[in-house]
Amino acid sequence: MNAPRILLALLVLAALALLPLYGSDTLIQFGISTLLLAVLAQGWNIIGGYAGYPSFGNSVFYGLGAYGVGIAMVQWQLPFAAGLAFGVVLAMVFAICLGIPVLRLKGHYFAIATLALAQVMAAIVSNVELAGQNIGLVLPPLNDDALFYELSLGLLVIATLTVWWLTRSRFGFGLIAIRENEEGAVVMGVDTTRYKVLAFALAGVFSALAGGIHAYWITFLDPESAFDITLNVKMIIMAVFGGPGTILGPLVGSLILSAISEFLSSEVTSIAGLFFGAVIVIAVVLMPRGLADVARRYRQAGWRYFIENIRMHRL
Repeated sequence: MNAPRILLALLVLAALALLPLYGSDTLIQFGISTLLLAVLAQGWNIIGGYAGYPSFGNSVFYGLGAYGVGIAMVQWQLPFAAGLAFGVVLAMVFAICLGIPVLRLKGHYFAIATLALAQVMAAIVSNVELAGQNIGLVLPPLNDDALFYELSLGLLVIATLTVWWLTRSRFGFGLIAIRENEEGAVVMGVDTTRYKVLAFALAGVFSALAGGIHAYWITFLDPESAFDITLNVKMIIMAVFGGPGTILGPLVGSLILSAISEFLSSEVTSIAGLFFGAVIVIAVVLMPRGLADVARRYRQAGWRYFIENIRMHRL
């Protein structure tokens, strides 16, 4: 990355960090939601974009992180930081224990297997008295949106720097090799099982931290909302829309789609979902590799880029 790009990135980061000083309460709350979704998309990008394993189970990590904070603060009267740490431990243990058998599956078999994880975990938590069962947990309120905004922004920066490191590390090259040709990666000496489990756990860490921050922000937690499968769908769509397997793609996708969703929800509430779905379908048809690929190839191919995508996928 050259000096002008670094300077631009620092200026954008500074503007985002100072948003609580000049932004409205509504804008700050929108910022928290968008930043946390971007963290989730970036976390999914590690296992889905770089390793090439389309996980539908990252919402489990989000829920475990949320319940880690909820149980620690409500049941054990521990501080928020201890709850975050507990949630991360839960997510990592789950990722390692479940990742070893589940990551042996490939393609749609892996996707279906991970799709069921959120529902199973929600059913388990619903019967755990420590987690409040079906009633849920009410966390102590902290009316400080600026603090939650800065925490969310800081977490997104760390997640993005981690993905940047992946593009320059042996571990990241191993994940890319697995994505392109897993059998070939084995021949090259890549320990594919260990790499995939570590990627799954790393994605779980960021998802759990996002879940913990969100739980304390909204101060209420129940199994249905904590392990919501639609949340996983959102993070996948945002990562794919921006460009999976890239550094900034999930961030751009999260910002654009969150802004569109927010605008449609406020202006045309009755058909917001329809319009939002149409945007996603059009994007998948015309640019299946995301905005990042459009930025790279549109200058050379022009409008033919979109036509080639339609022909390639026989649409």
